[in-house]
Amino acid sequence: MTLSFVAGPVQVTEHRHGDDLLSAGLGLTGLRGLPSAYADAAHPTPAELRRRAIQSSWKGIADLGPLGGYGTVYGAVPEVPGREYTAFARIPDAHYPHRVLLQAPDHFDRKARCLVVAASSGSRGVYGAIALAGAWGLPKGCAVAYTDKGTGAGYFDTADGTGVALDGTRHAVGAEPLEFAPEHYAADAGIVVKHAHSGDNPEADWGRDVLQAVQFGLAMLDRAYPDAAPFTARNTRVIVTGLSNGGGAALQAAGLDETGLIDAVVALEPNVYVPGHGRALFDYVTEAALLMPCALADAQYAGAPLARVAGVLPPAFAARCAALHADGELSGTTLAEQAAAARARLHANGWRDEAIATAASTTAFDAWRAVAAAYASAYLRRGVGAMPCGYAYRTTDAAGKPGLASEAVRNSWWADASGIPPGNQVALTGGTDASGAPTLTGLRCLRALWAGNDANARALHAAVAALAVHLPRAGLPIWVVHGATDGLLPVSFTSEPYVAWLRAQGRQPLYWAIPGAQHFDAFLALPGFGDRHVPLLPYGYAALDRMWDHLVDDKSLPVNPPTPAARPRGAGALDAGMLDLPH
Repeated sequence: MTLSFVAGPVQVTEHRHGDDLLSAGLGLTGLRGLPSAYADAAHPTPAELRRRAIQSSWKGIADLGPLGGYGTVYGAVPEVPGREYTAFARIPDAHYPHRVLLQAPDHFDRKARCLVVAASSGSRGVYGAIALAGAWGLPKGCAVAYTDKGTGAGYFDTADGTGVALDGTRHAVGAEPLEFAPEHYAADAGIVVKHAHSGDNPEADWGRDVLQAVQFGLAMLDRAYPDAAPFTARNTRVIVTGLSNGGGAALQAAGLDETGLIDAVVALEPNVYVPGHGRALFDYVTEAALLMPCALADAQYAGAPLARVAGVLPPAFAARCAALHADGELSGTTLAEQAAAARARLHANGWRDEAIATAASTTAFDAWRAVAAAYASAYLRRGVGAMPCGYAYRTTDAAGKPGLASEAVRNSWWADASGIPPGNQVALTGGTDASGAPTLTGLRCLRALWAGNDANARALHAAVAALAVHLPRAGLPIWVVHGATDGLLPVSFTSEPYVAWLRAQGRQPLYWAIPGAQHFDAFLALPGFGDRHVPLLPYGYAALDRMWDHLVDDKSLPVNPPTPAARPRGAGALDAGMLDLPH
């Protein structure tokens, strides 16, 4: 198969004898442990960076804590030897490439030929879906293809003109083909990242990235198993899955798949947008960035994890209420009245109490602002030094002060970073003032990009319109699994309206809204989180199992599967009965 979209050579690596596909030889115990070490932090090898990237991707997605039940109640991390094929790929008219990668296990099942394809969650690198797609597919003998969908942690440092090569190591411009290297930049422009600064609005192409990953995966299967070639969509079952942004990418791909490349889709907590149904991400993120700190001051949420610190409301939450009231945006003369007014506004726009309570974590970690700033830059196709509302990414020293990031941290950005700063000695700067609510100036600017009507607001709305998911072909099996208490991508704005739209259009999607499940399984290891919530990954695995039975054993899919009656574990360890998984 000729792949015109592959930019440059395909790198092939072998992974056996203490280094495998699923955990890079760490196993479940190693994945749970401290960050995988480098022999020389100033010069990490490609193998060391890969091991650390896989570990970071697992820890960012799965609950590997001692009470969470991974590896005992659900899931497993067996050793899976094999090969990896990785390359840069390009969408037509895109300025910069995205990554594609195939994991080909030695025990590939030639009788039940299967390719699982997934885009990364969030803005993570190419291994960002390994805890879902790899953990489910590789032990079954499926090959697994991944894409970073035009995001990833290939950070470019304008101070020294270095970026990330295909093998994860840092190089200066011109030394190696780089994941992201802007054509023009000033030496003092700070750190630039592909998602926010490529000028490509990557999200509009996430479905195309997934379809290219399918094609890349099939072509690399020809190379990996020439005795069984050719591999095509007609003789190989293709299951597309993904979580969060990766779930949204899967549904985008389903709507663009006009040639029948895909046999089934399982999307977990998808960032999906249907105009006129639900709400766009930028709309509710910028609303939450403004109102959520104040709303969480309401006594209703006093027990929500991270809504209070040792029982005390964070001062920034109260300051937000006061600032919004002073500007005439919230009624009430007392903190309680102002918090109730903020809560009422969120309710009026579709937020539910369970989502607001869970969103205390996103609010406490200042994630609304980080997401809104990066996505605004992507939607407006901004380049180096031109993020909207005065934002920028700058390095800090180990103490968090402005300065140079350590060499060890810089060299490990590709393995450790999430794709959207802040973190890893890269700070989000700008959009602040010296008031008692310092971030409010920038947040109001970001909100105006959605609520306003100037040229920038119109451009942003046009960019968001390009994200609209298309109707998938009739008969394509689609299973959507979402946490009913998701506070980042609430079901009322995403999966519920998408599923309702599909059904109104004559499609028959399967849908689970899992009680007690929220957006970040990895947060379940935090104090108070695992007590109140259940993991979402086991339900994704279960839906994939049902799809496998349907595709391989010709078992009928349930018409309207009952939602599992999940129960949080409380202070103890998770047991199987709490998940109520189908047999």
